[in-house]
Amino acid sequence: MGTKYTVEQLNSYSRQELITLLLSQQEQMVKMNENLEHLIEQVRIANQQRFGRHTEKLSELPGQLSFFNEAEQLSESAEDSAEPDPDDVLPQKPKKKKQKGKRDADLKDFPREVHDHAIAAEELDKLFGAGSWREMPVEECKRLRYEPASWTVEEHRTHVYVGTGGDHQDEFIRADRRKDLLRNSILTPSLAAAIMNAKYVNALPINRIEQEFSRNGLNLSKQVMAGWVIKCSERYFRPLYDLMKEKLFEFPVNQSDESPVEVIKDGRPAGSQSYM
Repeated sequence: MGTKYTVEQLNSYSRQELITLLLSQQEQMVKMNENLEHLIEQVRIANQQRFGRHTEKLSELPGQLSFFNEAEQLSESAEDSAEPDPDDVLPQKPKKKKQKGKRDADLKDFPREVHDHAIAAEELDKLFGAGSWREMPVEECKRLRYEPASWTVEEHRTHVYVGTGGDHQDEFIRADRRKDLLRNSILTPSLAAAIMNAKYVNALPINRIEQEFSRNGLNLSKQVMAGWVIKCSERYFRPLYDLMKEKLFEFPVNQSDESPVEVIKDGRPAGSQSYM
């Protein structure tokens, strides 16, 4: 305990003695505050250990399970329980009759290839005897064949004609031909669509597209495909994008949201909601 000083004692001390006394009392107060903080922390830890949550002991409380041993406790409590009847557990689904003609409807838009599996008449005559057999109704079954990417070289031959007499002598005429996507390029609309679909719809890197093409026998570098995509976007997509942007900017407001802001002076009470 610190020493108590009376007013008379303090008045009898000199200025230097009072300063020394104040400094010593100040040092004692700092130590007391540190000790008090340590004591409060120890009390808090003790209360936490005594009254705080103990997740590892929740299983000891009636009606509560631990997140980690719930399966074990439920299994132990269900040791003597009977296995449920599957008819009581599984929902009863009404049996649907197979829709007649569904397979034909699903396959109607695909090209057809007819494969006849027949036996030559000579072999039938040899087996049954000449004229001693007749053909029964044909048994039909449908199978769906998948063909991976295939490549076809389109060789366009444009015929050119020249007049050899009359009013149009020495005049040339060239047959109409579909214009190319890119001049002097082997790129076709179907190939460009395949690359862009794989890149931007299926999210495949161009390097993987190159590898997939290579596995199907086509040696097409990713640099060439990247150049095709950029040129097609600049030549065909850019005008459409510019037109959409022009149409969009014809309206005074394109996008808006309700962002709450604080307004100091607007003639309303404080705390009123304001939106930008």
